[in-house]
Amino acid sequence: MDWTRYRFRTQWSLPAKPAAVYDVLERAEEYPRWWPQVREVRRLDDTSGLVTIRAVLPYDLVFTAREVRRDRTAGVLEIAMTGDLDGWACWTITADGDGSLAHYDQVTEVHKPLLRRFAVPGRPIFLANHRLMMRAGRRGLTAYLEAV
Repeated sequence: MDWTRYRFRTQWSLPAKPAAVYDVLERAEEYPRWWPQVREVRRLDDTSGLVTIRAVLPYDLVFTAREVRRDRTAGVLEIAMTGDLDGWACWTITADGDGSLAHYDQVTEVHKPLLRRFAVPGRPIFLANHRLMMRAGRRGLTAYLEAV
């Protein structure tokens, strides 16, 4: 097993139509407004940006996100990541009654030296850190969607 490789799957139930959720999720540079752990998204060009995240643990992860797929009709937003994280992440937004489901899939390998050094003993803590970040993101996005 490669202890520096992670696969995450998360599903958020959200109180807005898929088009509204898609509109918010496609504007990555605005994530810090509603997702506290996304500290900064700095646009580099039309299809890429530099992202800094920090969840509960006291370290930043910095990576370049490059758009791979943007398909409003299918509700899909996919990026490739390089830097402290190397891999891909994808949102798929679908209808769910009066609201939406936002499915998040991510496969990544960690390149940050500190995380690689503590890959085996730290794995449960790193996984918990990710879960807390995703929970906060769902709460933030829900509040943001209800306010607009």
